[in-house]
Amino acid sequence: MKKILVVVIIIIILLISSIKPKSLEKNEETRAVFISYIELNEYVKANSIEESKKNIDKMISNIKKTKFNTIILQVRSCSDAIYNSKLFPYSMYVSGTEGKYFYDVLDYFIMKCHEKDMKLYAWINPYRVRTSEDVSTIAKDNPAYKYLETDTIYINKGIYFNPAKKEVEKLIVDGVKEVIKYDVDGVLFDDYFYPSDDIDEKDYLEYLKSNKYITKEEYHLNNVNEMVKKVYSVCHKKKIKFGISPEGNIENNYNKNYADVKRWMKSDGYIDFIMPQVYYGFYNSTKDFAKVIKEWESLVTNDNIELLIALAFYKVGREDKYAKEGRDEWMLSNNIIMREIILSRNLNHYRGFALFRYDNLFDINSFTPNSINEIENMKKILNY
Repeated sequence: MKKILVVVIIIIILLISSIKPKSLEKNEETRAVFISYIELNEYVKANSIEESKKNIDKMISNIKKTKFNTIILQVRSCSDAIYNSKLFPYSMYVSGTEGKYFYDVLDYFIMKCHEKDMKLYAWINPYRVRTSEDVSTIAKDNPAYKYLETDTIYINKGIYFNPAKKEVEKLIVDGVKEVIKYDVDGVLFDDYFYPSDDIDEKDYLEYLKSNKYITKEEYHLNNVNEMVKKVYSVCHKKKIKFGISPEGNIENNYNKNYADVKRWMKSDGYIDFIMPQVYYGFYNSTKDFAKVIKEWESLVTNDNIELLIALAFYKVGREDKYAKEGRDEWMLSNNIIMREIILSRNLNHYRGFALFRYDNLFDINSFTPNSINEIENMKKILNY
C-alpha cells in the first residue's frame, strides 16, 4: 500500500509542478504564522519582563527570516487578555495566575512587528472560558465568574459562554472594541462557536413564544451571525480588517459549530476575509486538500471577500489517523505544504496562507524527521 502511495505522490508532484500560479506580488500575499496560548505559555511567560521580551524578539525574528509577513497572535484564548483590559483578567498563560498582571504583551508584539514591517492580527476565541471543566482557576474579575451558577455558562468538556445571551454578545463586541484601540492590522476569530446543541435550550423556547417559528439550527446560526455583524461593524469604524478561521469541513460548520460560512462569503457586512482551516493532505480519503479548497473557492461569491488558507504544519511527519487510506501521507512526503501553497495560489480569491503553528516550525524539540525538509521545500517558493 505504501509503495502505491509513494508512486501516486510522485505523480501529483509532477502535475502540481506543471501548474503556473497566477501572478501575485510578494507584498500582496499574506504569509502568516499562528502564535497560540501554548507558545505564550512556553516563551512569553518568563522569570522577568526582559527575558520575556527577548523571547518575543526571537520569535518575530524567526518568522521574519523565514519570509513571513504576518503574525496571528492569540490575545484572548479563554476569557482573558494579554493586554491592559477593563473587561477580562490578565492571562494565566503569561503570568501563571489569572488576573496577575505582567506587562502589555500585545503592545510589545505590535511595536516589534511594525518595526520589521510585519502585520499583526489579534486572534480571539469569542466564547471559550476554559478548555477543561475546572472552575478553580477562574478569577473573580473574569466576566464568566459571576455567571457560573447560571445558564449563561455551559460546562461540558470545557467551559463556554452561551451564544444566545445578549450580555455575552455585548461582552464579545466590547472586548473587540478594546483590542482595536491598539494598532492591530486585523482581528481574527477562530472556529469555536457553539460547543453544544443544547447550550441554549431555554433561550430557544423563550424565543419561540414571541417570534416566528425557526428551527433550532437556524436559531443558532442567527445568534452567531448577529454577533459577527456587530464585530464587523466596530472593526470597520476603525478601518480594521475582520475575518474568521472556520473549520475546513464545510458541513461541520453548519451541523456542529453553527458558523454560517456561506452567508458570510456571499454577503456584505460580516467579514473581510475567510481563512478556512484546510488541515488535510492530498490523500485524505474523506476530505482531500485539492477538493476542499475548490469547495471554499466556489462559496466566495462576494468579490470583496479575501480567501486565505490555513495549513496544518503541525501534521508534518506525523500519522494523520483520520485520513484513512491517506494516514501515512505526512510521514512519506516532505513537501506537502509547498504543494498546498502552489495549488492555493491558483484560486481566484486567494490572498495568502497561514501555518499552524509557531512551535512546529521553529522549536527543534517539536520537529519530526520531515520537518527540516518540509521547511526547506517551502522556502523554495517564498522568494529566497
